[in-house]
Amino acid sequence: MTEESRAQGTNSDDPRVAVLQAVVDRVTSWQDGADETTVRKELDDALASSDVDVDDATRDRIVRHIVDDGSHFDVAGVLS
Repeated sequence: MTEESRAQGTNSDDPRVAVLQAVVDRVTSWQDGADETTVRKELDDALASSDVDVDDATRDRIVRHIVDDGSHFDVAGVLS
């Protein structure tokens, strides 16, 4: 979970948020500067080992954010 999301609390009742946030934080930490293919593979692998399922459009938004910004972010904003 990002510092910002910890400070603000999560504004979503979606049970996927905590798990997805941990996955995104891990991928972001390890994949700084990685290309889109690598980030997508790491995200897909991490999600496969969790109990969270997100659609392809959401995965695409997450990957795009990691590749473009390379920073941690609150995933509640990308869940559809």
